[in-house]
Amino acid sequence: MHTSRAARAAGERVMWLTSQRVFYAGLLGATRSRSLGGHAVYVSPRGLPNRVSIDGGPWQSGELLVVPPHMPHRVESPEPQVFNVVVEAESVEADALPPLLQHSGAVHDETMVRRVRVAHAQLLAACQGQAAAPADFDQLFFGQALVPRRLDARIAQVIARICANPAESLAAEACAESVGLSFSRFLHLFRDQVGVPFRVFRAWKRARSLLRYVHQGTSLTDIALEAGYPDSTHFSHSIRQVYGLTPSDIVAGSRRLAVMDAHGPAAA
Repeated sequence: MHTSRAARAAGERVMWLTSQRVFYAGLLGATRSRSLGGHAVYVSPRGLPNRVSIDGGPWQSGELLVVPPHMPHRVESPEPQVFNVVVEAESVEADALPPLLQHSGAVHDETMVRRVRVAHAQLLAACQGQAAAPADFDQLFFGQALVPRRLDARIAQVIARICANPAESLAAEACAESVGLSFSRFLHLFRDQVGVPFRVFRAWKRARSLLRYVHQGTSLTDIALEAGYPDSTHFSHSIRQVYGLTPSDIVAGSRRLAVMDAHGPAAA
């Protein structure tokens, strides 16, 4: 672990990135509409209320905001920094989610706000070599294990392949053939199981993979190629649609971001 470099870079900015969860404590930026592929929770770092407009609806304000997966929304904060927890939609059983994640908009939950702020402090301590890295994301942020979604084994196989290599140029036709389904049946079953079309899911996972590269000092051209985008125009458009920011804005805002993954704190 390169904890000394991570500590110098961290300040108060840190990201914990796993295959099914993300915690981001860093700059929000002047975001346009964004659409994340997971259950998104926003918490203000110091009590000043953030505000959110979901799918063009009225602005709602609060210390804690919740947005359902793949729902276009805009978030604004009076502070430069924001805390953001994202739980991948296909990884959890929707009917068994904690009540918090079944809401949309501003939610009053002092326990969750406190838990996220404490988690942030613990992650910073881990990046600075002052404490062990937390082992269980769900326990840290939700105080319980979230119930995993039960998926059709054929759809689960395709999801695992996409998540393992989001940059792969994977066509729905090839996926259908690989699991022994007709093209039309595969598309119908995928949407029924996952909640969004195959194309939308694949685009989200590819855009999500950008988070792996933001702290590595890699050029935008190299990031686009590594992430599987055919050209810079497609790369920029896709990233702006998901995050509400350009790739260059995201990379610039991540220069002092310490990143933790399955292996612990990484070099910044």
